[in-house]
Amino acid sequence: MSEVHPAANTPALPSSSEPYDYDVTIVGAGPVGLALAGWLARRSATQKLNVALIDAREPEDSVADPRAIAVSHGSRMILEPLAWPSDATAIQRIHVSQRGHFGRTLIDHSEHGLPALGYVLRYGSIVHALAETVRATPVHWFKSTKAQAPQQLEDDGVLLPIESAHVTRTLRTRILVNAEGGLFGEQQAGSGETRDYGQTALVGTVTLSSPQPHVAWERFTSQGPIALLPTGGVRGADYALVWCCAPEQAARRAQLPDEDFLRELGAEFGDRMGRFVQIKGRASFPLGLNTVDTLVKGNVVAIGNAAQTLHPVAGQGLNLGLRDAHALADALSHYGATRSALIAFAQRRALDRRMTIGATDTLARLFTIDFPPLAALRGLALTALEFVPPVKTALARQMMFGQRR
Repeated sequence: MSEVHPAANTPALPSSSEPYDYDVTIVGAGPVGLALAGWLARRSATQKLNVALIDAREPEDSVADPRAIAVSHGSRMILEPLAWPSDATAIQRIHVSQRGHFGRTLIDHSEHGLPALGYVLRYGSIVHALAETVRATPVHWFKSTKAQAPQQLEDDGVLLPIESAHVTRTLRTRILVNAEGGLFGEQQAGSGETRDYGQTALVGTVTLSSPQPHVAWERFTSQGPIALLPTGGVRGADYALVWCCAPEQAARRAQLPDEDFLRELGAEFGDRMGRFVQIKGRASFPLGLNTVDTLVKGNVVAIGNAAQTLHPVAGQGLNLGLRDAHALADALSHYGATRSALIAFAQRRALDRRMTIGATDTLARLFTIDFPPLAALRGLALTALEFVPPVKTALARQMMFGQRR
């Protein structure tokens, strides 16, 4: 289901006296959808919410997914009471610089009195941990089930056709949550801002000869950032790679033998951690910005990648989605499955979304303009952060915790 917001020209169906099947129905069982289902199940003691979760896949399909994802310390704080994987690798320092130009800034966990700035998780691990939690709750999980376009009812409910094993039925729910993910290149244009960055991300796991365990790197080049996120391994030598570059370069590099790929990567990143000696699990995907103008339409609400798909620079996509889900769980737990809950949720999320989306979009564009005078100004800005601690602290805390209301 690529878009669950009802179309503007779809006539509202007449109300009926039929009971609702569910108070809240969540489409998408990725980390954001699973977290929302778990939080609602844990908090529904006062509201007694009846929750359904729908996904086109079986949860076991994601357990072996080796992709690395970064979550902030703030995300750990809200996730840990629900579920937390045992194989998370702490990020204790972040090194930000630009290739071929002066200027860098360091962000260290000790500056903020925290055990870590963030963590690197395997996608399959966090999905498995959250799925196990949801299985132990009354949430009704429709697996291997496809959701179709919903229709808004006059009495504030939503009808949602679903298909499983070639059998189609229609659910009647008070609130419908679109928590489906998807890559930028697979999505329809959102109702808000859409931007193709003209970049492709090459991802994989690399091994370095002289690693610096628990240090994450954001290295800006003329074609896009290179991020290295620590994932552990022997001597802490394994890092998750996100190499953003022009699509034609990405296509060429995707076909290179490992040795040539690593040689080009080393030339772009530099030798701060020695040589790149191994690459595993290479893949690629297009990068862009895709947002909705409003999170709520009637009784349908969008969260996570369904609400905003971001450039991976600064690793804010999943963190923003988890804050969406946590705020929605709070609102539904307080107000019940009502439009009042959705209105309160949308108001609470407005500032955090605006600031995080704006900051990510600015970084993605500003640091890829290959213009020497601008590169010098970027270098000055990075260096200046070291001498203006309040500004650096404010930026770091935005990345870790977002804006709270």
